[in-house]
Amino acid sequence: MPFGLVAAWNKRRRSKSLDQIDPWIYKSVERWQLDQNSSTKRRHGSSVFTLKEMEEATRSFSDENLHGKGGFGRVYRGILRSGEVVAIKKMELPPSKEAEGEREFRVEVDILSRLDHPNLVALTGYCADGKHRFLVYEFMHKGNLQDHLNGLSEEKMDWPLRLKVALGAARGLAYLHSGSAVGIPIVHRDLKSTNILLSADFEAKISDFGLAKLMPEGQEMYTTTRVLGTFGYFDPEYTSTGKLTLQSDVYAFGVVLLELLTGRRALDLNQGPTDQNLVVQTLDWLILNNNSGQAYIERSEEVAQSHRPRDGSEFIYHGINRHVCQPCVSLCSH
Repeated sequence: MPFGLVAAWNKRRRSKSLDQIDPWIYKSVERWQLDQNSSTKRRHGSSVFTLKEMEEATRSFSDENLHGKGGFGRVYRGILRSGEVVAIKKMELPPSKEAEGEREFRVEVDILSRLDHPNLVALTGYCADGKHRFLVYEFMHKGNLQDHLNGLSEEKMDWPLRLKVALGAARGLAYLHSGSAVGIPIVHRDLKSTNILLSADFEAKISDFGLAKLMPEGQEMYTTTRVLGTFGYFDPEYTSTGKLTLQSDVYAFGVVLLELLTGRRALDLNQGPTDQNLVVQTLDWLILNNNSGQAYIERSEEVAQSHRPRDGSEFIYHGINRHVCQPCVSLCSH
C-alpha cells in the first residue's frame, strides 16, 4: 500500500504527543499508511505510479533515456502515458544505505507534495512498488547550475543570466523559510549548485529535499548530533556545534553566489591544497588585501580577474559589481 504521507502528517502535526516535543524524529512506516477508504491515486497533486508505468516511461530504463547520476541513483528522462515529459529518479543504493535512502525518499515525497512555488522543482509523483522506489519530477531542460558554471554545457551564462538564477534560488529559499504552505519553516540543509536546476528559460528551481527538516514550532534553532549536507557548503557553526538554523541555508546560498561569481566549484580536490575550498580561498584573499565585504564589492574587477570564470564566456569584469553584487546587497538591506 502506498504511503499516506501528507494525510497522516497533517492529522498529527499539532497533536500533543512526542511528535510535538521532538518533531524531527522520523516516524515508522505504520504512521504513514493510508486509511482503508482513502484514494490511492492522488496526494495533493502528486500521482502514485506503478513499477510497470516507470518501465514504460523510460523504455525499461534504457541508456538512451539516462539523464544523469547522483547520490540517490540514476535519473532518466521519461514520458508518461499522458504524454508529459518527466525526470524519473531511481533509487539505487547499497544495502548499507538502503534505510537512509528510504527515509530520504519519504521525506522528499512528504515535503514536496505540499509545496507549490515556481522556484521549487515540482514533484509529479512517486512509485513505492514493493522494494522499488522512484521519484518523478517535472523535467528541467537545462540541467543543474554547476554544469553550466564549469563548462559542461555548451550554453554560456552572462552576468544578467547569473543574476536571474541567483534571484530565483533566493525566492525559493525565502519561500521555504517563510513557513510556505506547511505553516512551519523548512531548512533545506543541502542547498548547492547541483541542487539548483534550470528550466528551458533558465528559471532556477531548488531540488532534492531528502535532507530537509521542519523547524520545530516557535524555535529558531535545533541542535543535532548528526551533521548532514555537502562539504564546501556547511555552515561553520552547524558543523562545530550541531546547531542548525535557517542561516545554515543562507550560508550555503552565499557559497552558491561565490560559484556564480567565479565559475569555480565550492570544493575542488583537483586543485592545490590552498585552492580546494572556494570559501577559504576567498577569505584568504580578503585577509591578504585587508578588505571588508564592501571593499570586496568595490574592487570586484580585481576579484573577477583573480577568479576568472572557466566556462569560456567573454566576461566584462565590472559586470560583477553592476549586475550581481549591488542588486544582491540592495535586496539584503530591505
